[in-house]
Amino acid sequence: MESNELHFFVVSDSVGETARKVIQAVLAQFPDLKPVLHHHPFVRKQKDLDKVLIKAKEVNGLIVHTLVVDDLSQRTKDFCAEEGLHNYDILQDLTLDITALTGMNPTKRAGALHRLDDEYFNRISAIEFAVKYDDGKDPKGLLEADLVLLGISRTSKTPLSMFLANKNVKVANLPILPEANIPDELWEVNPKKIVGLTNDMEVLINFRRERMIAYGLSPDTAYSNSARIEDELEFAANLYEKLDCYVINVARRSIEETTEIIMRNVLGTKFDH
Repeated sequence: MESNELHFFVVSDSVGETARKVIQAVLAQFPDLKPVLHHHPFVRKQKDLDKVLIKAKEVNGLIVHTLVVDDLSQRTKDFCAEEGLHNYDILQDLTLDITALTGMNPTKRAGALHRLDDEYFNRISAIEFAVKYDDGKDPKGLLEADLVLLGISRTSKTPLSMFLANKNVKVANLPILPEANIPDELWEVNPKKIVGLTNDMEVLINFRRERMIAYGLSPDTAYSNSARIEDELEFAANLYEKLDCYVINVARRSIEETTEIIMRNVLGTKFDH
C-alpha cells in the first residue's frame, strides 16, 4: 500500500518562490496527499546542493528546482538519474523553447525574477540601516549614512527613512528637541547630505492631539501645546540655518512627494515610482 506522504525538496539559487507556487498549485489537485516541504533557497555552490540531494535520497524525495546555473542544474539531474529520484526543472523546457524560437540565450542569472542581485541586497542593507539608526539610536550612524534626516516630532522622519531605504538610500534620522544635546557627529556630516524637516504649526497641533487621543490620553498636553511647538519649530529652524542644510516643509506633502524632492534636489538622482 502506497503512503500518502510525499517529501518535496524545493531547491533554488534564488528564493524558490516560483517552484513553491507551482507545487502549491499542483497539490491543490491532491487533497488526500500529505506533503512534507523542504525549502532550500540560495543554493549556489555544489557542496550545498549535494547536502540537499543526499537528504532527498534518504526519504525518496521529489526534487523541484529552479537552478538556472548550468552546472548545478545538470548535477541535480545526473544525481537523480543515478539514484532513481524524480526531479523537475521548472524553467528548462520553456527556456529552451524560447531560445529555439528566438535565437536568444538566457542570462543564466540567479534570482533574475526577483532581481536578487547587488541592487536587491543593497536595498535590504539600506532597510536594516534605517531600522538600526532610526530616531537617533546611535549617532555613529550619522557618519555612515547616505542621508541624514532631522526633524521635530511628527515630521515624517521614520516613514521617509524607510521609503528612501527602499530606494537603496541608507538613511539615519535624528529627532530635534530644544532640551536635547545635539551629537557631535552631526557637525561632522557634510551639510549637503542633511535634510531638515519642518511642518506647519496647525498641522503639528492636530497631529499631536490625535496622537494623544490614540494613546487614550488627554489631547491637551505640553506635547500638543502651541507655545511648545513654536519653540520646537524655532529651535529646529535655527539649527538648520547653522548647519546650512536643505529644508523641506512636509505639511500637506505625501511621503512620495517629499522623497521625490530629496532624490532630485539633495541626492541628485531620478525618483523611480
